[in-house]
Amino acid sequence: MIDALISGRLHGNAEAGQGQGGSRYVTCKVKVMTDDGDTLLCNVIAFNDKLCQQLLQLDDGASISLSGALTPKVWTDKQGNARPALDLVAHRWLSLNETKI
Repeated sequence: MIDALISGRLHGNAEAGQGQGGSRYVTCKVKVMTDDGDTLLCNVIAFNDKLCQQLLQLDDGASISLSGALTPKVWTDKQGNARPALDLVAHRWLSLNETKI
């Protein structure tokens, strides 16, 4: 696990879900840019109620910064190419209006 801060734009809309034990969560994807100009999609999941509410209020393309536990991964596309992926368990949201949840 890597303690990370990511910034980017929401890709699609956040979606609410509920686990088998009744726990509620929100998932979304954030398009982040690397230092060489490439973009990656970061899969985000949040469990904090206030953070979940904030994510659900955002529209596709909204700028966002999140901190949390980041896990880098690799997946293989249909052509057999290895592709990087990022998974983030978000703990905090950073914005100009509200600096901390």
